[in-house]
Amino acid sequence: MIYTLMIIVFVIGYSAIALEHPIKIDKAASALLTAVIVWTLLILGSEAILGGGEDASKLLVEESLMHHLGDVSGIIFFLLGAMALVELVDIHGGFDIITNRITTLNKTKLLWILSFVTFFMSAALDNLTTSIIMAALLRKLISDKKDLWLFAGMVVLAANAGGAWSPIGDVTTIMLWIGGQVTAVNIILKLILPSLVSLLVPLLLISLKVKGQLNKVKKSNDSKDIPLKEKKIVMYFGIGALLFVPIFKTVTHLPPFMGILLGLSVLWIVTGFLHQRKEEKIKNTYSINGVLQKIDTPSILFFLGILLAVSALQVAGHLNQLALFLDAEIGNIWIINTLIGLFSSVVDNVPLVAGAIGMYDLSVYPQDHTFWELLAFCAGTGGSILIIGSAAGVAIMGILKIDFIWYLKNISLYALIGYVSGVLTFLAVNTIL
Repeated sequence: MIYTLMIIVFVIGYSAIALEHPIKIDKAASALLTAVIVWTLLILGSEAILGGGEDASKLLVEESLMHHLGDVSGIIFFLLGAMALVELVDIHGGFDIITNRITTLNKTKLLWILSFVTFFMSAALDNLTTSIIMAALLRKLISDKKDLWLFAGMVVLAANAGGAWSPIGDVTTIMLWIGGQVTAVNIILKLILPSLVSLLVPLLLISLKVKGQLNKVKKSNDSKDIPLKEKKIVMYFGIGALLFVPIFKTVTHLPPFMGILLGLSVLWIVTGFLHQRKEEKIKNTYSINGVLQKIDTPSILFFLGILLAVSALQVAGHLNQLALFLDAEIGNIWIINTLIGLFSSVVDNVPLVAGAIGMYDLSVYPQDHTFWELLAFCAGTGGSILIIGSAAGVAIMGILKIDFIWYLKNISLYALIGYVSGVLTFLAVNTIL
């Protein structure tokens, strides 16, 4: 009974998040409430769900909660560090140096430029970091909310497509790479074309809707007190810190949030030196203390709530049961992976991929097998179908206040068409080769 009730609560909570604007309840509140209720139900029904006696099952739930909280905290601190770092560069006018070079006001041309920049930047950094940077750039380039959201929707698609073909572009691809299921060179060679197709198809279709010129954004005076030389210093250190994160992870094997915190701390020190002899008002405006007050805390809490809620379903066995059902009832690796991609738009793709890794040993599907390649692509790009189906989508949703229903009506169908096109491209390439 409680096992089923957990699913019901999750669906109700998910619906409340989707209907945030009509019901006028902040999605962060719905996500946190959902997370607490499903974990409470899990510990109350722990003996029936997990077995092993009341005390042992309750202890297992507590240990599982702390384990998943560690994983979730890594994502939260990464998000917090990245948002603070990007905001610090932004407030110093660092991104003005980039946006001033983008002179076109043609909507179609700008959409293509930003989509391709996002696609390749996501592969070099990761889709979450890239989406945060692009959100900052979009706010400086586009003033109209309708245009801003449309461009942001395309950024989500491009970030996830770009992250799928890179071993460091998406958390699920990183899992498969570290686990030995895929190798770096092979995943790039096999997935770059399907990923590119999954971007190009929706980009072409959305381009047909986008016509005319953008209204010129009024230049902000936020960084008027910062000399150009200091703007460049902050921008170079900021971009350098972001680019250093995957290098730091590869060399040290520490999680990405450690790399982003290293970059933030270095930039914090650099800006401290730049402003140490300036008047107090300027120090307060451009210091990290001023930046942290601008960080969107509800978005951080929303991330915390939705990830904890999904982890409860993972501990209770719902997601593993789904994986086993797919294996037993379907069996076909093409259909299984395609469905995993679709499911990843509703629940976090990490536990779904973890379930697939747990189901199939490397003796069943060896390294660089088609199954693992397709799993990386589907889990990486399927999350674009709904805005809360990926870390990039959740970040963009929080920063730019995008409505779930608006995304569903205006972007989801294009994302689905792109996703299916990418899967078919992968199938065609593998059939020919």
